[in-house]
Amino acid sequence: MPPAAERVPRRWLAAGRASRRLVLVVVFVALLLDNMLLTVVVPIIPTFLYTIEYEGANSSAAPAQTEPAPPALKSPPFSSMFSYFDNTTVMVLGSASPALANGTESSRPPQPPASSPPPPSGCPEGEEFLAKENVRVGLMFASKALVQLLVNPSVGLLTNRIGYHIPMFIGFIIMFLSTVMFAFSGTYTLLFIARALQGIGSSFSSVAGLGMLASVYTDDFERGNAMGIALGGLALGLLIGAPFGSVMYEFVGKSSPFLVLAFLALLDGALQLCILQPSKISPESTKGTPVVTLLRDPYILVAAGALCFSNMGVAMLEPTLPIWMMQTMCSPKWQLGMAFLPASISYLIGTNLFGILANKMGRWLCSLVGMAVVGISLLCVPLAKNIYGLIGPNGGLGFAIGMVDSSMMPIMGYLVDLRHTSVYGNVYAIADVAFCMGFAIGPSTGGAIVRAIGFPWLMTIIGVINIAYAPLCWYLRNPPAKEEKIAILSQECPMQTKSYSTQKTLRDFPLADDSDVEAENAE
Repeated sequence: MPPAAERVPRRWLAAGRASRRLVLVVVFVALLLDNMLLTVVVPIIPTFLYTIEYEGANSSAAPAQTEPAPPALKSPPFSSMFSYFDNTTVMVLGSASPALANGTESSRPPQPPASSPPPPSGCPEGEEFLAKENVRVGLMFASKALVQLLVNPSVGLLTNRIGYHIPMFIGFIIMFLSTVMFAFSGTYTLLFIARALQGIGSSFSSVAGLGMLASVYTDDFERGNAMGIALGGLALGLLIGAPFGSVMYEFVGKSSPFLVLAFLALLDGALQLCILQPSKISPESTKGTPVVTLLRDPYILVAAGALCFSNMGVAMLEPTLPIWMMQTMCSPKWQLGMAFLPASISYLIGTNLFGILANKMGRWLCSLVGMAVVGISLLCVPLAKNIYGLIGPNGGLGFAIGMVDSSMMPIMGYLVDLRHTSVYGNVYAIADVAFCMGFAIGPSTGGAIVRAIGFPWLMTIIGVINIAYAPLCWYLRNPPAKEEKIAILSQECPMQTKSYSTQKTLRDFPLADDSDVEAENAE
């Protein structure tokens, strides 16, 4: 190959590594896959566990029930009990009368027990099993966030030491392994481990990805737009995940959606190898503010609390809404995922729309209104009588969470610039911890609350919490700067105190090989 031809791909790679847009694409795809895997399991796990555990136990017990019947008597068939989610009529016949049980003739036909009437057509049996399943499914869903909660602080420190490239690639590897494990796991224990493993990979991807965007987009307005686009990848993952999982599980099989995600993860890994140079160690030139110091900042805590409580509502819905629909609406499997479609579409619209508008109307106001709408939408969810009644509440919920997320992510970076050192690994580790606390506390407590007092009371509790927390966002209206930061801002940019370019010691773009040389030439 001629030397000129060899230079062409090298030039393309060099241009790609110097492009902020391609970095945004990498982060977008990583968040997309993470959240597709997060939600694709929502309609699959409850029905899959019901099939392998409850139906499996009953199908093995059915022959034992028919053996003692006398030859002269015909036992009622049990085959119709094995399918609960199709549209055929399900006949559930109980045990025979005492006279028939003793082997004597009786003119009365067999009657079902009075204490357990047959369920409507299409509804699953086993009310007690479904009540227990609320807790087990909730704990499985929460395991991802709990693990992510524990790993996030370490990832924040790691990004400060070695940069964002290697942690981002580690996240891809772990996510790929988790996806493959989901595809071939057939027990609750293995599914639980796969979900927890996903939490580790998600921690690496989200903390490194958001920190990388904050370091690349240093301007206030540009950073808000970039965060909105990146959160659009998160929203698209939520949008596609649950409906994609339910349809593929219904018509193809359990493994199919996870194998598709594993293939997409491989493509994302190839993109990261080309653009991010994951073998390169590029620590921050300025030492970041410790996590403990950031956690003492009341303004960062208010922003983190808004992220936590607004996402806790949808986190509580994930394990409990499908089971509640199975019990009250007799929904088939494909509807369990489609119920989340309005929330996902509206979240996608909200993050992209308010990534731009929030900067104009005030991010504090945007998040305040968003949390109030989250609370109202959650209060309306139990009023639905069928899947169509969930469109309005779930749509409002997704739109409002999009308002909060697209406002709070840029605020986190702004607060660090204004009040601390402009290194972003730790602050986005805190933001991800807040997000994970919502998805850890929500499912783990939601299932227990539903079993104790019911699904409507669960929605009432979390809805009221969101409405009560909303006024605290007012404190983010005009946060004060620390004294030493005011001095830096007044020296370097006296006309625009909200500019993110507060420290010239940071490299403008840490991804290119020759960025240091370019910075020296620019000076």
